[in-house]
Amino acid sequence: MSESIDILPGEPTVKIQVEINGVKREDDVEPRLLLVHYIRDVAALTGTHIGCETSICGACTVLMNGEAVKSCTLLAAQADGAQITTIEGLAGSDGKLHPLQQGFWEEHGLQCGFCTPGMILAAHQLLSRNPRPSRTDIRKALEGNLCRCTGYQHIVKSVEWAAERGVGNGK
Repeated sequence: MSESIDILPGEPTVKIQVEINGVKREDDVEPRLLLVHYIRDVAALTGTHIGCETSICGACTVLMNGEAVKSCTLLAAQADGAQITTIEGLAGSDGKLHPLQQGFWEEHGLQCGFCTPGMILAAHQLLSRNPRPSRTDIRKALEGNLCRCTGYQHIVKSVEWAAERGVGNGK
């Protein structure tokens, strides 16, 4: 059983079971704990970033059952039974970067890196649905994720780089 965060005496809790990056977890959580805080504070996966906490920036984007979701808008209790993938779960067990991660490196799709995990996971959903997206498709898929540094040109090229390597075809 995984560790639980400290809960105040008398506070109601709910038990949740999730699989994060292939690891099954069971934790007692406060009913109003946001998924982003569960991922960062309970599961200790800090690649998921907290930006606006209002679903505007997309820095907290993770995959839940294969769908890109903004984890600041969901309660951890709503993820009960879900499979969650964070940015840490994309790299191979050998440490080799996922092609989307490699694409951001190769095409200079990041500067400060704050938006990058959310951008990559939103792009992952796009490529799983459309392995050969146009630039317009990529821009549309990423419009819920904000970047304050790059101007988006290199981000789009990064996703194209990964698509050219067949990411949407099960990679």
